[in-house]
Amino acid sequence: MKHIVIFASGSGTNAQRIIEYFNDRDDAQVVLVLSNKPTAQVLQRAGKLKVSAFSFNRTAFYESDQVLNLLEQNRPDLIVLAGFLWLMPKKIIATFSGKILNIHPALLPAYGGKGMYGSHVHEAVVAAGEKESGITIHEVTEEYDKGSILFQAKTQLTPNETPESLAAKIHELEYEHFPQVIETFLNKK
Repeated sequence: MKHIVIFASGSGTNAQRIIEYFNDRDDAQVVLVLSNKPTAQVLQRAGKLKVSAFSFNRTAFYESDQVLNLLEQNRPDLIVLAGFLWLMPKKIIATFSGKILNIHPALLPAYGGKGMYGSHVHEAVVAAGEKESGITIHEVTEEYDKGSILFQAKTQLTPNETPESLAAKIHELEYEHFPQVIETFLNKK
């Protein structure tokens, strides 16, 4: 059984889809959800799906080994960032090298980097008059959105596209593709 750990900062809809996708399977399952926000809805979603969930603060993440130790105890074969907004510490990246994936709501390398997340990305894409956008699933490195790209899916923008309507299209791509890419990645390990 392969273990998946999810990091998320917000509502957790992607985390929920991933948990449900791997629920009741004998090859892989989500064993832990971690959030940097104690009030993040993802923690409640995980609890309802009977997955252990914990929050942590900046000190536990960057200045101590608390989160690293928790990860090591859960022996993840894969760490998935599903709407997690903090840069991963070097120590975690080194310990789990080649085992951390992130999803980004744009077609990297465009619209990536620090501060480019969620609605900020969609606002920038629409403001630039882009004809298409999409999702990118990539490996995590010590820099925001710079890891090897594993998968991209595209959607077309309409002439009257808004950041909100684009966000809805992007979420549909995330829900459809992220669990499958995770499964494919795990099967190659």
